[in-house]
Amino acid sequence: MLITILAGLGLANAQDLAPQEPLAITGKSGRHSFSVEVMRDDESRSRGLMFRRAMAPEHGMLFDFQKVERVAMWMKNTYLPLDMLFIRPDGSIARIATNTEPLSTKVIPSGEPVVAVLELNAGVTAKLGIKAGDQVDHTMFPSR
Repeated sequence: MLITILAGLGLANAQDLAPQEPLAITGKSGRHSFSVEVMRDDESRSRGLMFRRAMAPEHGMLFDFQKVERVAMWMKNTYLPLDMLFIRPDGSIARIATNTEPLSTKVIPSGEPVVAVLELNAGVTAKLGIKAGDQVDHTMFPSR
């Protein structure tokens, strides 16, 4: 069964999946909970969601850059259209790039210094009413 799930995700084996951690986004539209894989090193951040063919609806991937800087993302070898949420050190969402183009090498900039990027399935932010300024709650951000 695990092999079937991994094959459906476009993964070769279990070590390609990072452990899941809870994350929530709170804003005017309410509180929305997700389960995310966190990429904390250069190798995992470089791989990201490349080659995966599916992601569960309430799942995502959080890229922890471990320092505040302008970042840029791209969709090379990424088959899933995504919403990218660029996150400030206080956990507030600086910018959202919606419905990014699969397999594109077009650069998607943060627009300002950030510490993290959250990738969700395309359309999730619109469906849930998530906006720039909303607060991301995860252990990497200080509690307010």
